[in-house]
Amino acid sequence: MTLLILGLVLWWATHLFKILAPGPRAALDARIGAGPAKGAMALGSLAAIALMVIGYQRADFVNLWFPPAFMIHINNLLMLIAVFVFIAKDFRSGVRLRVRHPQLSGVKIWAFAHLLVNGDLASVVLFGGLLAWAVVAMIGSNRRDGPDWVRPAPATAKGWAFHVIATVVVFAIIAMLHLWAGLSPLPGGGA
Repeated sequence: MTLLILGLVLWWATHLFKILAPGPRAALDARIGAGPAKGAMALGSLAAIALMVIGYQRADFVNLWFPPAFMIHINNLLMLIAVFVFIAKDFRSGVRLRVRHPQLSGVKIWAFAHLLVNGDLASVVLFGGLLAWAVVAMIGSNRRDGPDWVRPAPATAKGWAFHVIATVVVFAIIAMLHLWAGLSPLPGGGA
């Protein structure tokens, strides 16, 4: 569990540094350059992911509750929505006209969906920690950027079509990766 918590702490630190400490981050950019500073944050993020994955896999199983079997269907629906929202920044589908932070919103939906189907302590720490991070990051971003935001270009039919197709493809890839890792996203398996 220690590695999992350390990974979460590193994730929070690398992803909130620019939002919550813009002065020190700007000073780091000035001292070593914006590119190397982004590279350092990216390496920190990769290390955080590695620590979270290894820590999650090695954590002792401590059951907190038994999620009902029907939750797998709600999880899958929420995961489809999470993917749709998360990738919205790349498409002119109109989602960005309504959702200011699509990636953070997608992470929040993803984390909540996984909390519904995983009742063990390591899952609560991992998914709850990432859900809390996304909430804090969204609040911090909104405070930093102010209430006004530049809305992107209007939606197009082509943008909607590509967005829906990409969502299905990404969702299918995620489902296959879960199956490959031995974590069935289908009814009768664990998520």
